[in-house]
Amino acid sequence: MGLTKSLAKNHRREEMSQKALQSIKSLPVEFSSVISLASQDYGRFSQSLSRVFLEIYQQGTKTDDSVLCWVKDISFLDMEILSCHSTLCCGILKGKAFDKSLGSHRSRIFYGRNQKFLRVVLKSELGSSHPGHFHRKILNQKEVSRSVSSLKGVQNVDSSITSETYNPYVIDSDGSLGNVTESGEPIPKVLIPGLPNEPNGDSGALVSSCFREWKPKLNVHYEKSGSENVTSPPVLFLPGFGVGSFHYEKQLKDLGRDYRVWALDFLGQGMSLPFEDPTLSSNYGSESERENSMWGFGDRTEPWADDLVYSIDLWEDQVRYFIEEVIKEPVYLVGNSLGGFVALNFAASNPQLVKGVTLLNATPFWAFLPNPLRSPRLSRIFSWAGTFPLPAGIKKLITVVWQKISDPTSIAEILKQVYADHSTNVDKVFYRILETTQHPAAAASFASIMFAPQGKLSFKEALSGCQINKVPICLMYGKEDPWVKPVWGLQVKLQLPEVPYYQISPAGHCPHDEVPEVVNYLLRGWIRNLESQGSVALPLIDSQENQQDMAKHLEFIREGSKRSVRVQFYGSNFSVWNQIGYFIYSRLKDFRMRF
Repeated sequence: MGLTKSLAKNHRREEMSQKALQSIKSLPVEFSSVISLASQDYGRFSQSLSRVFLEIYQQGTKTDDSVLCWVKDISFLDMEILSCHSTLCCGILKGKAFDKSLGSHRSRIFYGRNQKFLRVVLKSELGSSHPGHFHRKILNQKEVSRSVSSLKGVQNVDSSITSETYNPYVIDSDGSLGNVTESGEPIPKVLIPGLPNEPNGDSGALVSSCFREWKPKLNVHYEKSGSENVTSPPVLFLPGFGVGSFHYEKQLKDLGRDYRVWALDFLGQGMSLPFEDPTLSSNYGSESERENSMWGFGDRTEPWADDLVYSIDLWEDQVRYFIEEVIKEPVYLVGNSLGGFVALNFAASNPQLVKGVTLLNATPFWAFLPNPLRSPRLSRIFSWAGTFPLPAGIKKLITVVWQKISDPTSIAEILKQVYADHSTNVDKVFYRILETTQHPAAAASFASIMFAPQGKLSFKEALSGCQINKVPICLMYGKEDPWVKPVWGLQVKLQLPEVPYYQISPAGHCPHDEVPEVVNYLLRGWIRNLESQGSVALPLIDSQENQQDMAKHLEFIREGSKRSVRVQFYGSNFSVWNQIGYFIYSRLKDFRMRF
């Protein structure tokens, strides 16, 4: 009888192990990326992993449950249990396969030599649901023991942030809320303002569309609002790749009620495309044939386009000109995707013109060819780097590629990828992108952008430049972005621990368009914090001194329905080890719910 029970239990464990392994092997790429960051400090990662199992136990793990963690390409320091004054202990060991019992109050760990996962059997004999302190000793190669630590949860605090125009307030949690914090407490709700409601007669700030000639034949298009707010700080929005100022319509109408707001079209995008063909061709038979052809596909360059390349360096020069000649004072820069990359590079090189930078899912890299100023010898290897006219081979390639990516079905598919909430109305964005692709200069401009050289600074160097020059930075990232995944925001946070980081969910690559209510609310709060020199706390926290990590549900009304978005705040007390632990914990909790 005992043998039968033992065999059944072993079979159940093995079955759970196989299910868990298959589940955790499907973890997204950012998990292994974050793990690789942690590999430089094995001891702290081990502590974080220990916390995961403790948290799982607090949620009601049953005796002898098995948990598998699939860890890719990582080695751990040897770790053994020093003591355990709780009902749960776990350890991570490195070496040959073994089966070792650690006693009635300890766990059993199995590490396969040829396997890339750890099996940790959670062993409980006291049955308490409130474990005490978990003590462990980590031994490195010199057998140096580390101090004993206590695992604590993160507490939430209420928000007292208000703006002069809007007064959000905290709603007490009702106890039925499904989502909880790491410490097991319900997440507070904060009611925030919605967007201007046009059906009710509130159309928001008036938006004007403008053109300004920068260089011969190069006209810059931009939109502006809030010009009457002469005493308010200026805010300049920079767009992502393939879109323009139209992508910030919800910011122009809403934030334009409080600030002076501009949104720019980069040269070669949106409505900042050239008004004339930058090339000439001997093959044009008539003027009508020239007008109906694709611009930029000629065989020689017009004089005004001799040095034209739609590159990071050109866009930085464009932003500098715009701030100096149009806005005429330092601005708050806000950039999404490519716009975030340009904003960061510009701020690092021109700190005197920037009051602060907000990154909205900023791309951490751009372009492939070397910059001629950084790598002059290497850049000479490439005979063509985005100039006009296009080489014959590039013309053929772009003709095929452009037919595919400018197709309405392809545009719709891309928008479906980058917006996490598919109920978001993207009709205006879709038609504006489609309209841009029909411009005769669009295809050649796309080719120039794709083959343009890199900027003078990398993303990491630009971050360091901003840090050295004390340029304030704020991070607002959509969690469900399929392109710029959360790990990139975490890497920025690792390099600049003092910057506030708001992770928004559900939201994809364009949180400003998908959840503009949330982004606008956070932007208002961050700008007020800087303008008050810290006397007004950051959004979602009580005081400037209390910057513990926390989560809150931001609720707002859209089209008559209540919406709710979770915002995770990572403050100056941010610990990536806690986030790694919580990431694993949340994934394993999802697994336990499924099985």
